[in-house]
Amino acid sequence: MQQENTFKIYMQNNEPQNSRKTKQRPGQLNRPKNLNLFTIRLPINALVSILHRATGCVLFLILPVILLLLQFSLSSAKHYEMVVSILHSPFIKFMFLGLAWGFFHHFFAGIRHLAMDVHWMTTLMKARYTSKVVLVSGLLATLVLAVKLWS
Repeated sequence: MQQENTFKIYMQNNEPQNSRKTKQRPGQLNRPKNLNLFTIRLPINALVSILHRATGCVLFLILPVILLLLQFSLSSAKHYEMVVSILHSPFIKFMFLGLAWGFFHHFFAGIRHLAMDVHWMTTLMKARYTSKVVLVSGLLATLVLAVKLWS
């Protein structure tokens, strides 16, 4: 009888942790969960960092297409003329500008991350400033390329 009561007490104290009635840990707050990610306003540092990762992925994924176009254009003069005519269409030019912005942003954000690695930006104010510089310089470089592309 004594053993049975001890077993019941042991089982009550050691309930599975994944049950719906788990107790909160000390210091854990019962906060509401925001599942709508569009209502979250990211700081500019996080935005630049996320865009750096996204542009890196896009540049990596578009690289085989660029290499195939290069290989196709180098195969003969006829294929070269075909690739040049494809690249002169306005839709492809806009796609190229988007890809160029991705490259410029990834380049400038990479320099910013390297500067952060050597502790050149140790304050939040400097980090925010350089995030703005990365965004503006990427847009300016893309604008310069757009002017050269359409002039």
